[in-house]
Amino acid sequence: MDAVVKPLKIQPVSPERKLLARPTREEAEAAVRVLIRWTGEDPDREGLVDTPKRVVRSYETLFGGYNDNPAEELQRTFEDVQGYDDLVLVRDIPFYSHCEHHLVPFVGKAHIGYYPSEGVVGLSKLARVVDIFARRMQTQEAMTAQIVQSIDDVLKPRGLAVLVEAEHMCMAMRGIQKQGVSTVTTQFTGVFRDDPAEQVRFFELIRGFKR
Repeated sequence: MDAVVKPLKIQPVSPERKLLARPTREEAEAAVRVLIRWTGEDPDREGLVDTPKRVVRSYETLFGGYNDNPAEELQRTFEDVQGYDDLVLVRDIPFYSHCEHHLVPFVGKAHIGYYPSEGVVGLSKLARVVDIFARRMQTQEAMTAQIVQSIDDVLKPRGLAVLVEAEHMCMAMRGIQKQGVSTVTTQFTGVFRDDPAEQVRFFELIRGFKR
């Protein structure tokens, strides 16, 4: 199977991010110590003395999506698919993200379906795109739109459907404190947007295997 590498489109960086100077690791660790003190704890207690270092290291993973470009993951496509031009669906892509309003997690699954136009992309790359946007400070609505825009810009499919479902800890652990509540967001382009029957097919393929 021959791979085609498309011209790379770099995801734009927001003007706000361009202007921000990144604090040093020492400054970040000091900020964690302040938060520990604010809770009423002693940051010099044995169990907490290394917590600032651990928190900063964990942030490098939890918010590592800021360092990655989703377009790079999608630039390599495969045109030799033996004439296949029907729906490609990747279901149940697990992710965790953090609510940008409270910095607590929301956890769920993403489902991506598309009709290829010029070729198909490696299935793991779609999961990688989800991870890149999830590992940022997010809202579920914005994350859904970002996934769609990134895939649509690079692959230019005849139609793209994305459904994201998640439980938000900012709703389960604080505020109204309701556990087990799911939030669902969807966005469609191309044939999915124009033909309700294609949306129904997408939903049936997602849910049908779970019956």
